[in-house]
Amino acid sequence: MRFEELVDRARRLAGSGERSLLGIGGAPGSGKSTLARRLVDALDGTAALVGMDGFHLAQRELDRLGIADRKGAPDTFDVPGYVDLLGRLKACGPDVVYAPEFRREIEEPVACAVPVPPDVPLVVTEGNYLLLQYDRWKRVRIVLDEAWFLLIDEDLRVARLIDRHVRYGRPVEEARDRVLNGTDHVNALLVNASTSTADLLITDVL
Repeated sequence: MRFEELVDRARRLAGSGERSLLGIGGAPGSGKSTLARRLVDALDGTAALVGMDGFHLAQRELDRLGIADRKGAPDTFDVPGYVDLLGRLKACGPDVVYAPEFRREIEEPVACAVPVPPDVPLVVTEGNYLLLQYDRWKRVRIVLDEAWFLLIDEDLRVARLIDRHVRYGRPVEEARDRVLNGTDHVNALLVNASTSTADLLITDVL
């Protein structure tokens, strides 16, 4: 699909007359963060980007719960907090809403890092689990006005993800094992099974 077509579709949401929420889902390494940022930049001030990853539980809390080895799995996020924020963004009150942001350089979320002014008509949110239809995650899809799912060539996705882990300090073999056999692999299988509620399935962006 051509990027310009996606921009036009997002622009229609932004022009609906009230605050709209667009979600972009996909497995790790699918390019959803890049696509979301490109969209927001192309919409030139009429959209804001709020990532799901800002709701990662902090490392200290993961350690306390004994789930640090599964960081990034669905139960390692503050799902109710994310849903509540989306609800506040959708309601679009008179005040700036501040969202958290995940900083990969420190592998931690940072609170109040992303301001969303009340006059911004479209909020784009992206993350792995936006379309999951079980447990508390299914509430996310209810809040979204539209949901897209990015499903790219698997070899390309895997190569991108290994490269990402290496860039952020993991040894190559450890990165490869995580992507092909570990948490990332399990998460990808789960995410790719959640396409049924997407309004748009994107297999390539030109």
